[in-house]
Amino acid sequence: VADLLAVHGEARPIDIARRLGVSHPTATKNINRLKREGFAVAKPYRGVFLTEAGQALAERVRARHRLVVQVLEALGVPIETAEADAEGIEHYVSGVTLNAFDRFLRKNR
Repeated sequence: VADLLAVHGEARPIDIARRLGVSHPTATKNINRLKREGFAVAKPYRGVFLTEAGQALAERVRARHRLVVQVLEALGVPIETAEADAEGIEHYVSGVTLNAFDRFLRKNR
């Protein structure tokens, strides 16, 4: 959602579905969850927008992604592969592992 907002100024459910490679109903279900949890709001005829809490969450997710990509690159993984692999890894890696990744990068720069 944050990436679509940055590029297009709005994030329509159909665009979110395409971006994530999921069906429109799946995107709508997840949008509703974000709204319920206070991370997003929907404006009629406009799309989905992040609340302040949603923007903070998006930044934390981006930071996790960047960290995972940097570790993969440090290990010699090509950037395109690192970006693709990070999309999956970032959602399952623990805070303990993220901290270890950060220490590894600081030590090996």
